[in-house]
Amino acid sequence: MRRTRILTAVLALAAGLIAGSPPALASDGPQATLAAESYTWKNARIDGGGFVPGIVFNRKEKNLAYARTDIGGAYRWQESSKSWTPLLDSVGWTDWGHTGVVSLASDSVDPNKVYAAVGTYTNSWDPGNGAVLRSADRGASWRKTDLPFKLGGNMPGRGMGERLAVDPNKNSVLYLGAPSGKGLWRSTDSGVTWSQVTAFPNVGNYQQDPSDTSGYASDNQGIVWVTFDESTGSSGTATKTVYVGVADKDNAVYRSTDAGVTWTRLAGQPTGYLAHKGVLDAVNGYLYLAYSDKGGPYDGGKGRLWRYATATGTWTDISPVAEADTYYGFSGLTIDRQKPGTVMATAYSSWWPDTQIFRSTNSGGAWTKAWDYTSYPDRANRYTMDVSSAPWLTWGANPSPPEQTPKLGWMTEALEIDPFNSSRMMYGTGATIYGTENLSQWDSGGRFTLKPMVQGLEETAVNDLASPPTGAPLLSALGDVGGFRHTDLTKTPSMMYTSPNFTTTTSLDFAEKNPATVVRVGNLDSGPHVAFSTDNGANWFAGTDPSGVSGGGTVAAAADGSRFVWSPAGAPVQYTTGFGTSWQAASGIPADAVVESDRVDPKVFYGFKSGRFYVSSDGGATFTASAATGLPSGDSVRFKALPGGRGDVWLAGGASDGAYGLWHSTDAGATFAKLSTVEQADTIGFGKAATGASYQTLYTSAKIAGVRGIFRSTDKGATWTRVNDDAHQWGWTGGAITGDPRVYGRVYVSTNGRGVVYGDTSDTGGGDGGGGGTDPTPTGACAVTYTITNQWSGGFQADVKLTNTGTSAWSGWSLGWTFADGQTISQLWNAAHTQTGAAVTAKNIAWNGNVAAGSSVGFGFTGNWSGSNTKPAAFKLGDQSCTVG
Repeated sequence: MRRTRILTAVLALAAGLIAGSPPALASDGPQATLAAESYTWKNARIDGGGFVPGIVFNRKEKNLAYARTDIGGAYRWQESSKSWTPLLDSVGWTDWGHTGVVSLASDSVDPNKVYAAVGTYTNSWDPGNGAVLRSADRGASWRKTDLPFKLGGNMPGRGMGERLAVDPNKNSVLYLGAPSGKGLWRSTDSGVTWSQVTAFPNVGNYQQDPSDTSGYASDNQGIVWVTFDESTGSSGTATKTVYVGVADKDNAVYRSTDAGVTWTRLAGQPTGYLAHKGVLDAVNGYLYLAYSDKGGPYDGGKGRLWRYATATGTWTDISPVAEADTYYGFSGLTIDRQKPGTVMATAYSSWWPDTQIFRSTNSGGAWTKAWDYTSYPDRANRYTMDVSSAPWLTWGANPSPPEQTPKLGWMTEALEIDPFNSSRMMYGTGATIYGTENLSQWDSGGRFTLKPMVQGLEETAVNDLASPPTGAPLLSALGDVGGFRHTDLTKTPSMMYTSPNFTTTTSLDFAEKNPATVVRVGNLDSGPHVAFSTDNGANWFAGTDPSGVSGGGTVAAAADGSRFVWSPAGAPVQYTTGFGTSWQAASGIPADAVVESDRVDPKVFYGFKSGRFYVSSDGGATFTASAATGLPSGDSVRFKALPGGRGDVWLAGGASDGAYGLWHSTDAGATFAKLSTVEQADTIGFGKAATGASYQTLYTSAKIAGVRGIFRSTDKGATWTRVNDDAHQWGWTGGAITGDPRVYGRVYVSTNGRGVVYGDTSDTGGGDGGGGGTDPTPTGACAVTYTITNQWSGGFQADVKLTNTGTSAWSGWSLGWTFADGQTISQLWNAAHTQTGAAVTAKNIAWNGNVAAGSSVGFGFTGNWSGSNTKPAAFKLGDQSCTVG
């Protein structure tokens, strides 16, 4: 199933991203005045959903671990909650490519330091170069060094690694392996500056498909891992022996014995394979290597495991099976640091009937398997699987032996034994992280238990969102895992959409007046591309495809659910009455148009294609092009009709080289007016109206008053409030957005790798500007809530919410407090600050100085502490004391 990831949802999204991430564009009218408000952001819980190609444990501190994803950022393990904390939500719109993480390195000298090499594509899909991010507070905040080349967190070969490594003896020295023929790079100042190691002799030459003209599969996968032999150095002195893996089947491994001054190809090494991993056992003097004939993560038909004796130069083939019996490559590779003779490896590309994990307790002399045949097709497993925390991992499947559900995994390129706990192991798959805490059962003849160890790690690409007025509050259309019906946002749904299981759902809609009727369309290797539900998405049945359909496209349900209009890939726009047993081609509208329905009149549908807006008044049978002009000329457009308002249509989209913004029509698309307050907009959605407001709340991912963010308006777009902040940006958010018709202020935001995030406001019903509502009873001029959101040895992160509890608006603010225990701020966002001794002053920045009566503003920071970390007892707004909550 994961084979289609690159070729379907992600590439389609990437193509839209190029048009949707322009440089700053001057406003064509007066700028909006931005208010500021405190929002709480969470994920609609799925628990996983995407490929985890790397897991990194710190070698010095217990329970400190990180995970990297190919498009969804990086995470840090929280032992107390057995969950993952996202670390790259601060990546903004223009740097969206930095949500792809090609490598991570955790400093074993100073565990507070962590590094991430970021960049999603090395070809034209990603317009920006890669970067190395460095953090001195375990990823709570970052500093960035831009690189003169691109990195490929979502490129072929991304499961190899780690390409980024910190010298375990002199931690100011780091190495980075680059793709695209850019060679090996080194930093000697803890990642601040980088230079190419010109003495390194081989930049790599392996390409997955040299004939690929897009540059995706034809990219040279380059330098793929760096491993230090810590036994050849001492504290404060650079490690002398360094091994480097290169994507070159004839010359895969190089070594330096003089701290990187000179390099030589390891003599006697095997050829014909790529070395995906190189893991060193310094105690026994062995370098273990996992080889595959392909770069992964999808492909690989042959593989070997080898052991290199560092003292003698002897190579030993320690493969657990004969070469003729492999139909997969090896990649996942780890040793038990408590028992260095114990080594494990994965057959990452064994798609059928399952992946395989191998284990040796005598340095590769003999192996056992996680599962084996008793009498084909029956299997005996050394493990049991408990997916009760994420039951959708069964995919609702009922396979025939030797397949089982849930699967042990696929794309299993990340495999790590906890260096402090021989019983704990984690490994990444194409959909989750599995782990065990009783791995020792493997060797004693018992069965170890595997469970998802993925809570908090949310990695899905979101294509569409819907929040019906009744039934489930959220329906999602996702890449790779299809989508989910959330009846409780805080709980993992029991199953994704099934009957059929689309690999990717591209669009969904519900009947506004009959929300039990839902339709979705998507991609599937074979089978129908449309499905219907009559119970609000709880159960589904397949429709029938018209001739020529090759993909999902977009779909719209009539307001009463009596008919549907579908614009599939590979075929003309279609319409049907009933549930799609017979489709007819619509006339007057081009193929591949985006389609939507009027939310009042069941006979009215709308379409858009290449700058033209289309309207049907006969249930989708015929469309007529509108005379409206000035709309975006390209196809990066999303539009929606307002629930309860016939002919009321909002359209967002465009590109930096042409029309770009937000348009509104009140006459069913006959004319559109462009909002002068919005410079750029990419999505539009509606939610519950503010108290006293006569119009539903608008939400958009947009650029307003020079600021990119998620915005809300309660007065039909006259004024806007930015509801996210710089710590919550999630890269690209141009896929979909919707408010909640039942909860004022709640907004659901699509991301391209961080799943569905939703925000709730601290304002329980007020508005923005002229949006109506009443002020709360004043209890003083200001109120402050100070929350420590994360704390670790020597460091912490805190959020501050400042509320205007007076009767008049602020046009600027300055908040002061004193730390009782000598804490110091290292980085602060969404405000400017100064600190003198223990005294801190935080002041507004340009976009959040205006705070209406009853509204709030929030900012956050990371800091340092020792001894105690007591919360401040008092806050002052100028000379006015604030109530402390």
